[in-house]
Amino acid sequence: MQVLTYNISDDTYNVGMSTGRPATKPRTPLGERISQARSMAGISQIQLAEKLGTSQRVISYWEREPVALKPEQLASLADALNTTADFLLGREEQTKRGKGPVGKGRRIFEAVSKLPRSQQEKIFDVIEPFVSAHIAKS
Repeated sequence: MQVLTYNISDDTYNVGMSTGRPATKPRTPLGERISQARSMAGISQIQLAEKLGTSQRVISYWEREPVALKPEQLASLADALNTTADFLLGREEQTKRGKGPVGKGRRIFEAVSKLPRSQQEKIFDVIEPFVSAHIAKS
């Protein structure tokens, strides 16, 4: 009996590769603004779908196909993306972002701000050396 071995290298797939199939259609203007707001919020289509109580396929469809959203869908979408319905409709530019991190960083710092002060201090003790080292390099 002959033994066959297969070497499967982890190099084939890496974190830097995009997920899913490449798009075959360009985004619609509404879809582009949804995608932009989603990126600024630092969330994926799946996370947005969970917030809205729908599926990732619906979010993908909204980003790629011409759709007419109901007013309540548009309002929920704007709230979930922390933007305005006017921005999603192309009626105003995205507001200038305030100081501080965006996306995942903002979510983490907001969660930290809700922790008890003693736990916040422990987190600061870990983060401050990294920040000081970065400032020293600059």
